[in-house]
Amino acid sequence: MNYSPKVFADDAHLEQGTTDMKIRAVAFDLDGLMFDTEALFVRVATAMLADRGKAFTPEIMAAMIGRQAAIAYPAMKAMAGLSETADELLAEARERFFALMDSAVHPTPGLFALLEHLEHRGLPRAVCTSSRRAYAERLLETHGFSAHFAFLLCAEDVTNSKPDPEIYLTAASRFGIAPAELLVLEDSPAGLAAANAAGAFAVVVPHDHSPAGALQTADLIVPRLDDPALLALVGQRADQHSG
Repeated sequence: MNYSPKVFADDAHLEQGTTDMKIRAVAFDLDGLMFDTEALFVRVATAMLADRGKAFTPEIMAAMIGRQAAIAYPAMKAMAGLSETADELLAEARERFFALMDSAVHPTPGLFALLEHLEHRGLPRAVCTSSRRAYAERLLETHGFSAHFAFLLCAEDVTNSKPDPEIYLTAASRFGIAPAELLVLEDSPAGLAAANAAGAFAVVVPHDHSPAGALQTADLIVPRLDDPALLALVGQRADQHSG
């Protein structure tokens, strides 16, 4: 897959093209961005639908990725033509997912390096996810990431879920900064739309279940979280702010 940053074609553009931009905090999405949970979700959903003689299609995945369960599972029910209620499907999916997540889910490439880089630069961080708090806390605590973030915003903390900008506007307010000073890291079209609508600086990391072609409104597209373009971006902005 070919990734082409929309904003920074090279280091010179990085240095000359955005000197008026300040990044004062960073908001991370969780599923698919920090952890490879989307692969396990596809595995679970595929098995659930196969047991019912149905196929888990790319169209169903596109309707579910990056969205709260209250939106995602009614979409699965309708698009797959299932007889169970959305709540029943969600309960089954959670049971299957939780039985596997501790061994089947891993941090995404470059996450450790990026967190170390941000901590060295003194940029505060938060996690902003459409998932429920109990699940998000378990995932972060299992992998030892909880202490790396100032706060966690989850499905329970907002009225309107992604692609609505509420979660990122709330994060900027919690940080005490303008939305334009918030760098958002996302992997899904719904999350990217939320970041765009909030007026944040949006960086996306595409993957097999959320390809780059659906993420072209991002300010920067990178293949992994420790990509040099992203590290240079947050490094320069932190230096400018501290000066």
